[in-house]
Amino acid sequence: MSDHNIQHFILGQWRDGAAGRTLPVVNPATGQQIGQVARAERADLDDAVAAAKAGFDTWRHMTAIERARIMRKAAGLMRERAGDIASLMTREQGKPLPEAKAEALAAADIIEWFADEGQRVYGRLVPSRHNLAIRQMVIKDPVGPVAAFTPWNFPINQVVRKVGAGLAAGCSMLVKGPEETPASPAALIRAFADAGLPPGVLGLVYGDPAEISSYLIAHPVIRKITFTGSTAVGKQLAALAGQHMKRATMELGGHAPVIVCEDADLELAVKTAAASKFRNAGQVCISPTRYLVHARIADDFAREFAKRASSLRVGDGLVEGTQMGPLANPRRITALNDLTQDAVKRGARLLAGGERIGSTGNFWAPTVLADVPLEARAFNEEPFGPLALVRTFDELPEAIAEANRLPFGLAGYAFTRSLKNADLLTRHVEVGMLWINMAALPSAELPFGGIKDSGHGTEGGSEALEAYLNTRAVSVMND
Repeated sequence: MSDHNIQHFILGQWRDGAAGRTLPVVNPATGQQIGQVARAERADLDDAVAAAKAGFDTWRHMTAIERARIMRKAAGLMRERAGDIASLMTREQGKPLPEAKAEALAAADIIEWFADEGQRVYGRLVPSRHNLAIRQMVIKDPVGPVAAFTPWNFPINQVVRKVGAGLAAGCSMLVKGPEETPASPAALIRAFADAGLPPGVLGLVYGDPAEISSYLIAHPVIRKITFTGSTAVGKQLAALAGQHMKRATMELGGHAPVIVCEDADLELAVKTAAASKFRNAGQVCISPTRYLVHARIADDFAREFAKRASSLRVGDGLVEGTQMGPLANPRRITALNDLTQDAVKRGARLLAGGERIGSTGNFWAPTVLADVPLEARAFNEEPFGPLALVRTFDELPEAIAEANRLPFGLAGYAFTRSLKNADLLTRHVEVGMLWINMAALPSAELPFGGIKDSGHGTEGGSEALEAYLNTRAVSVMND
C-alpha cells in the first residue's frame, strides 16, 4: 500500500476491495488527484465483520495490562512517525503542517491515557440485605464488536478517541474511515498493527457511507456504534441503531457561542477567539462561531478581530508559514459564499474576507461579519468554515438566552473577569463543553461531547469507557 493508494485493513491484512473499485483522493490545495482509496463491497464487509467477531473473542480474554502494553507501543510508533503522517494529512486534508503534526502527536497521548484507564475498569461487591452468605457482584464486560464512523476534518483525532476507549474496554473496533482523507487514519491503524494487535481486533474499511452504515448498524455481530458528523446524519444513524437496540455514542454538529462580557480582557478575547476560529479553516465541530459581545466593547472587538483575520497567511498547508489552509472541497466554498451573501443582504457589515482566494484549490478568505441579524442563515446554520459572526448584547442574561436559542449544545466560550459572571455562565450555558477565558483545550481525561441536538455520550474521560461496557449483576449463594 503506497502513501495515497489506500486499502482496507481486514483480519490483519491490507487488501483491495473485492471488485477492485476505488474512489479518488484529491488535494484540496491544488484540486489535483493524489491517489485513490479502495471501495468496499458487501463481500468485504462480510469479511470485516467476521474478523471483528474473531478479534473480539481474542481481545476480550486478554488482561487489561496485556492490552495496555500493545496500546502503549502503538502510541510510541505514532510519535516516531508523526512527521511523515502529518505530511500525508496535510496533502489530503489541507490543514497547515504544524496542526497536522500536533494532531498525530496528540493521538499518542490519547492512546496512552486510555491504555492506562482500561486497567481501572472495576466492578464492586455489594453487601446483601438478606443473607450474609450471598455474594453480590457488579461486573463490567466489553459490549462487543463496535462500528465507528469518522469524519474528514480531524482524520486521526476522531478515530483515535473512539478506538482508544473501545480497545481499552476490551472491544474490537471496525472503523469506517473518511474517503476524502483516508491515508492518515490508515497510518494510525498501521501503528496498532505494527505494535502487535491481534488480527481482527481493529479493522478499517472505506466506501459508500450509506451502504456501509446501513449494513453494519443492522448486523447482529455489531453491538455498538459511535459516530462523529452532522446532526442530520447522526439522527438517522441513531434512529437506525434504536431499531436494532444498539448502543450509540453521537458527537454531532455545533454552532458555538462566544460571550464576551463588558469586563473581559479585550486583548485576550480577540487573540484567543481569532486563533480558535481559523484553526483548521474553521472546519471544527467546536469552532467558535457566534460572537456575542457587550455593546460597549463590540466595535473595538470586531475591528481588532477583523485585523487579525485579514493578516492571516492563507495557502498550501505544506508551505512554511501558512496559517490557514484550504477548505476540504468546493462545496464548502459555495456554502460559505451563500451564507456570507445572505447575511450581508440582511444588513450585516462585512469587515474582512467574504470571498474566494484565487481559482486553484478551495481557498476562502477569513471572514468577519458584524451586526449580524438573528434571521441570517449563518446565525442559525453551522457554517463549518472560517466565518466569524459578531452581534451585540446589553445584559448577560440576554447573551445567555441567545447562546441557548439554537438546538445545538456542543461547545461554548466566554470571557469575563467576574467570578459572578463565570458562575452564571457555568450554570446556564447549555453546552457539553465550556471554556472561559481560554481557547478550547480538549484532553483525553476530560469528557468530550455535546448535549441537545449535538449528540449524547462522550469520547473522553473515564465516562467514555462506560459506553463500551456492559454492567451486570451476579449473585451467588455460598451457604
